[in-house]
Amino acid sequence: MKARFAAMAAILVAAVVFAAMAGQDWASPQRLLRAMSGATDMESRLLLLWRLPRVAAAALVGALLGLGGAIFQGVFRNPLAEPYLLGASGGAAIGATIALLVPLGLPGGPSLAALSFAGAWGATWLVLAVSGLHGRPDTAGLLLAGVAVAAMLGALRSFLMLALSDDTVNLQVVLSWTLGGIQTPDLTGLLLLTALVAAGLALALWLAHGLDLLGLGDEQAFAFGLDPARFARRAVLIGAAIVAAAVAFGGLVAFVGLIAPHIARWWIGPRHRALMPASALIGAALVAICDGIARAILPPAEIPLGLVTALIGGPFFLLLLARRLKS
Repeated sequence: MKARFAAMAAILVAAVVFAAMAGQDWASPQRLLRAMSGATDMESRLLLLWRLPRVAAAALVGALLGLGGAIFQGVFRNPLAEPYLLGASGGAAIGATIALLVPLGLPGGPSLAALSFAGAWGATWLVLAVSGLHGRPDTAGLLLAGVAVAAMLGALRSFLMLALSDDTVNLQVVLSWTLGGIQTPDLTGLLLLTALVAAGLALALWLAHGLDLLGLGDEQAFAFGLDPARFARRAVLIGAAIVAAAVAFGGLVAFVGLIAPHIARWWIGPRHRALMPASALIGAALVAICDGIARAILPPAEIPLGLVTALIGGPFFLLLLARRLKS
C-alpha cells in the first residue's frame, strides 16, 4: 500500500512539473528551477508569481473534486455517482452566478462560497427527491434525475446571466468561469484553498468507516450501530461543501469526481480510509495535467478547463455505463 501511495505521489509531482512547464511559452525544468531559486528577471517572476500558483490551485481543486466524487459514490453506493452528474456542481454554479451578478453588499469571497454551498446542497437533495424520495434510487433513476436537474439548472443559470448582467458586470468573466477555469490566486487565496483541502480530507476520513458500513447494506450498517439515513444526510452535506469549494475556485469542471475515485478504487481497493487520499492525489494530478493542456493546446488562446475534462471524462463515463448495463 505504501508503495502505491508513493507511486501516486510521484505521478502528482510529474503532473505538477508538466503543468508548470506548459503554456504559450513552454518553460524548461532549468527555467523553473531558476525561477524558484529567486531569480529576478521578468520570465522568472512570471513563472513564480503567476504560473506556479495557478498550477498549485489547479491541483488543490482537483483534490477537492476527487474527494467529493469518492464521498458521493460511497454514500449512494453507485460507481456512476459524480458531483457534476448529480447536480451538485450545477447547483453550486447557480449560487456562484448569483454571487457574481447580484450586488449583495457582502464580501465577494464569503458570499461566493456560501451561495455555492447552498446551491450544491439543494441541487443534490433535489436529485435524490426526484429519483427515489427516501429510498435508494437505482442507477437509471439517479442518472435520469441528475440529467434533468442539470438541464434545468443550466437553463436557469443562462437566464440569470442574461437577466442580471449590465454594463457594470463583465459577462464574459462569468461565462468563462461557468465553463471551468482556474484563476491564479494570491497568497491568501492559495492558503485558504490549502486549508479547505486539508479540512475536506479530514472530514472525508471521518466519514470513511461509515461509508464502508453503508456499502454492506442498510440492515448490516444498522446492526453495526450506524443510522443509514442520518449518516447519508451528513455525508451529502459534507460532499456538497467540498464540491462547492471546488466550484468556487475552479468553476464547473466535469467528470474529475467520476474518474479519480474509479482509478483509486482500481489501484488500492474499496476501503474508504485509503480511497479518500488516493482519490485526492489522482484528482489533483488529473486537473493539473488538464489545466496545462488547456493553456498550451491552442496558443495564444486558452480553452476552458471544463472542456478538456469533459472531452476526457465523457468517453470514460460512457464506457463505465456500457459495462454496467451489460453486467
